[in-house]
Amino acid sequence: MIEVKNCTMLYSSKKGIEDVSFQVKEGEVFGYLGPNGAGKTTTIRCMLGFMKAVTGEVIINGLNSWSDAAKIQSSVGYIPGEMALFDEMTGIEFLNFQLQMRHVKDKSRLNELLVRFDLDPKGKIRKMSKGMKQKVGLIAAFMHDPQIYILDEPSSGLDPLMQQVFVDLIKEERKRGKTILMSSHSFEEVDKTCDRIAMIRDGKIVLVEDIEVVKQHRRKILTVTVDNALEISKMKKLGISVVFENDHYAEVEVLGDFKPFFELLKQIDVLDLDVKTQRLEDIFMKFYGKEGDAK
Repeated sequence: MIEVKNCTMLYSSKKGIEDVSFQVKEGEVFGYLGPNGAGKTTTIRCMLGFMKAVTGEVIINGLNSWSDAAKIQSSVGYIPGEMALFDEMTGIEFLNFQLQMRHVKDKSRLNELLVRFDLDPKGKIRKMSKGMKQKVGLIAAFMHDPQIYILDEPSSGLDPLMQQVFVDLIKEERKRGKTILMSSHSFEEVDKTCDRIAMIRDGKIVLVEDIEVVKQHRRKILTVTVDNALEISKMKKLGISVVFENDHYAEVEVLGDFKPFFELLKQIDVLDLDVKTQRLEDIFMKFYGKEGDAK
C-alpha cells in the first residue's frame, strides 16, 4: 500500500534522509522510530508530496507522491508533527471546513470522535491547549474514514487517558483493515499497536523488522534476593550473569529461554524473585547506539 524507494533528501546542513526504503503492507500498522532529527518527518513530507526527494520515489496506493500529491493529500488521514491550525476559527468551524474540503456530508464519524476524545470544539483554536489542538488534529485525520493513515507523532500532547483512547482507536482501525504508518516517540504506544517497525538513524534506515522479532531481543533482568553474599558468589560460579549486586540481592540478566536459568537457580537459596523487562526504547538504543556514539 505504501512503498518508499531509495529516497534521498538532504538539506544544506547535510541532514535529512539518505537512500531510505521500506514498504507498508495493506492492513498493517507500521511504526517509524527514531530520535529527533533522525529523518522521520522529512520522510513523511516526501511521502505526502510536501517535498520532492532528490532521488527515489514514494508510491501510495498506486499514486506517485509528487506527481499525484493532491490526490494523495485529499484521501489520506494525516497528522503533522507540528500542528498548525487556523487560530481564529473555532474547533467545530475548522472540522466542518475540513469536511467540506473533502466533500463529506455525513457527520456521524465526526460526532463519534468528538465524544470519544471528550472534546468540546466550540472554543477558538488560539485559546486551546496543546492537548486540545492535538485532539482537533486527530479528529480531522480520522473523521473522513480513509483507508490510509500517515501519522507523525500522533499522541504528542495527549494526557495518559487520551493516549489510551488513541491506542484503542488504532487497534480498531487495524481490525477494519486500514493501513497505518505512525512515527512515534512512545515505545509503549508502538509496542501496543504496531505489526512491524523501521528504525532510522542519522537519515538512514538501520532496521526493518516485525515487532515480535524485536521484542525477542529483550533481555530480562531478574532481581534475586538472597540471605547473604555467599549465595551470590555461588550464582556467579554457576555461570549466571550477575549485572549488579550487594550483600542481599543481585540483578541477573537472562536472554531467551528461562528454563536453563531456573535449573541453575534451584541450587541457590532464594528468598524472593522479581522480574523487570527491558523497554522497547532500550532495544532501540541497542541498534541506534551500536557504533558507540549515540549511547
